[in-house]
Order: sequence, then C-alpha cells, then structure tokens
Amino acid sequence: MVLPSPSYTITLRVEAPASQRATSNVVSAVAEAGAAVMGVDIVHSATKKVVVDVTCDTVDAEHGDQVVAALNALEGVKVLKMSDSTFLMHLGGKIEVRTKVPLKTRRDLSRAYTPGVARVCLAIAENPADARRLTIKRNTVAVVTDGTAVLGLGDIGPAAALPVMEGKAALFKEFAGVDAWPVCLDTKDTEEIISIVKALAPVYGGVNLEDISAPRCFEIERRLREELDIPVFHDDQHGTAIVVLAALINALKVVEKKLEDVRIVVSGVGAAGNAIIRLLMAQGARHIVAFGRAGALHRGATNGDEYRNWISDHTNEEGFTGTLKEGMAGADVFIGVSAGNILTGADVARMNDGAIVFALANPTPEVDPIEAGQTAAVVATGRSDYPNQINNVLAFPGLFRGLLDAGASHISDEMLRVAAVAIAGVVSDEELNSAFIIPGVFDTRVAEAVAEAVRAEAERHLAEQASTAEEPLTV
Repeated sequence: MVLPSPSYTITLRVEAPASQRATSNVVSAVAEAGAAVMGVDIVHSATKKVVVDVTCDTVDAEHGDQVVAALNALEGVKVLKMSDSTFLMHLGGKIEVRTKVPLKTRRDLSRAYTPGVARVCLAIAENPADARRLTIKRNTVAVVTDGTAVLGLGDIGPAAALPVMEGKAALFKEFAGVDAWPVCLDTKDTEEIISIVKALAPVYGGVNLEDISAPRCFEIERRLREELDIPVFHDDQHGTAIVVLAALINALKVVEKKLEDVRIVVSGVGAAGNAIIRLLMAQGARHIVAFGRAGALHRGATNGDEYRNWISDHTNEEGFTGTLKEGMAGADVFIGVSAGNILTGADVARMNDGAIVFALANPTPEVDPIEAGQTAAVVATGRSDYPNQINNVLAFPGLFRGLLDAGASHISDEMLRVAAVAIAGVVSDEELNSAFIIPGVFDTRVAEAVAEAVRAEAERHLAEQASTAEEPLTV
C-alpha cells in the first residue's frame, strides 16, 4: 500500500461557512480522502465565511485532485487555490553562489580581482598544482549528467534533469561542506561527453557522474578515470553499491549469517546492479545469481555487452538458468535495483529463514515492503516512508570530502569498500535491530566517518605511490 508522502505535500486554500462544524467537516473530508492532515491555519475570518489553509500529504498528484473534489462536494465549501510545496521549494532554483571574502572597499577589490589577482594567476601558471591550494578546485565537484536516466523517469533531457542535479549539489554542501555545481550536457554522444568533461576539469577537484544511461555510463566513467588526474565517480553505480554493502553488513549481523555463506539474488544488471555485485564480491560474497529481464545471467549466455558478460563469467557458479521468481527459492538475500511490483510476498516466503530483502526500485519497490515483512527478517527500501532507507546520500558527500581532503587523483575499489564499512560502523551493536540496519540520512556521524575512512585510504595509496616512485632502479 502506497502511503501519503512529503513529496506530495499540498496546501489548499478553502472557503467555508463560519462555524466550528464546517471547519471540522473540512478536516474530516481531507482525512477521509486518504490524505494526512499536517496543519490547519485561519487566513481570513468574517461573520459568515472563513478562509483556511489546509496542509496535507497525499500519495501523488492525482490523489491531490481527489482531495480537492472531496472538499468541493461539501455544502458551502469551495477550494480557492491549491499549492504544491515541492514546486514552491524549486522556485528560482535550490542553490546559489556566495563570496567567501569581503568586497567592501577598493583594497578588497584590488586583492580579490585586478591587479592583485594577476600575481596568483602567474603563481599557478608556474606551478599548476597550486590551483588546488589557491582556487575553488580544492573543494569543488562537478555533477555531470546528460539526462538520459534520471531517477525512475528515464531519458527526460538535460534541462529536466537540472532540478535533480541542483538537489545533489545541495546535499553535497549540507552534509559535507563540498561545493558542487550542476553540469547538464545537451548531448548523448559518449565521445563528446568525455571531451567536454575533460575540458571542464581544471575547475574541479572531482567529477560526480549522475543519471547517465547504461551501458554508455561504464565507458564514460572508465575513460575519464584513465584520462583525468581527479577522482571520477558514477553515483548511480558506486554510491548505490556502497550503501547496499553497508546495509547488508549490518543486516547479516541481525540474522547471524556470514556474507561468504549466503546465497544472494540480484534483480537488475544495469549500472547499479553491476557495481553492487563487484563490491559485494570485494567484501567476500561468493554465491550471487543476477537476473535481467530474460532471467538469470549464466556462463555461455549472450548478454549484449561486456559488463553483463562479466557478471555471467564471475557469478552463478551453479549455472542456474531460471526466472527471478524461481531463483528466489532458497535465497538468503534479495537485492532489487530493477522495477516495481515484480515480486509478491509469496515469492519472498520461498526464501530461506532469516531472509533479507532490499527492494530498492523507486518510487515503487520490487515487492511491497509490508508483504515482504510477513516472512523476511529484514526489509529495506529506497523510500523515506519505510524503515531502513538505503539512500546514496549516506555515501557520496563523505566520500568526496575524504577524496578532496586527501588531494586524491583517483578512486579505488578499496576506497569504496572502506566507505561502506564506515557507514555500517556508525550503527552500534546497541542500536542495531531489524528496523535499524543503516544510519538515518541526517545522522551527522556518517559523512565524518566516511570522509575519515576514505581520506586515510587515499593517503595510504598516495604514500605507497610516492614510495614506489622513489625506489632506485636495479639492473
């Protein structure tokens, strides 16, 4: 059952007869229509009429219209206006640029801009590495998209993707103090995207690729990692993988099972599914069966691209060839990054005792969480209105904070792994239970823990590189 959500909060300006009964009827009608009433405020009062603002959470836009119809059906009641809180939040955009230094006098201006700034430019021209120290590069990330795989909306284009990228930038700043900026590109050409990002790179200390469709996203990330000297991170792949591993580490503690022993079913073999499988294996998972639209990926199958072929060659050692529903029988863990409503509670019931279900498709999970919870020991989703929300915001702000602080030039699989372990470690043994396997998105400990773990690993790697470079050649 889909519940009312803050994503669909509306405020209805309602005119009603001036009586206690009439206003009570307004509130009752909203509640009976299935909305969650969050507040009622008197806007205007007169002898015979009263105008009130009723704020409520609804299920979706259509549900909001149903609430309006229910109110208009009341005798003497009229809805004057409906405002959508989500759209109001986005008016004029969600981020802005502010100066960090005073610009009040000519002396200020002469240092921040001409003529003083020329000295800083020449210093960087002489030693390009100083750009990290003397410009925004040390704390700035480009959030790059082409708008081809935006949330669950698909290919909606770069302009329509901008609100998501703005939101991403806001999260970077709020949770880790990182200055991020949306870079929405009006091209789907892989080579052109690579070329543009490389040309923009001097400004940034890192690149966060976002909402680029598979399989192009794999090639874009791979090439940029090879050709740039700053970290490149595709959040849809690796951010998802990090939080899934973090949640699974703790969920396995709850059910007292070991990662190397459990049979894991993964639904979805695109960008997220591929990265999840690789990171789970890096942590020690040995028994994974992945499913695409045509069923289980297995050795010898023709899957259409090298990334799915890699999954076929490195998972499903038993050679299972059935459907997802068939594959649920005897599984210990289900991880869904695919599509909504493809499984039922009965499918979950066929899993082993102490089953773990991560149904992460948004906004509609692969299986109804309430149904899954009838037999599964631990259930998680990507939604904020259920326990155990697995959300990438737990990973990417702290990850980039650590990378920027270390002056890292790349991201390794080990950095991703330690980030996941750090997130899991924020939940203490005293806090851990089936409804709390992963920290909340507003837990300030998370970004700090991830940043420290990633920074330490990045600095260890840099020191190792420096040590290797200093070793004398032997003949």
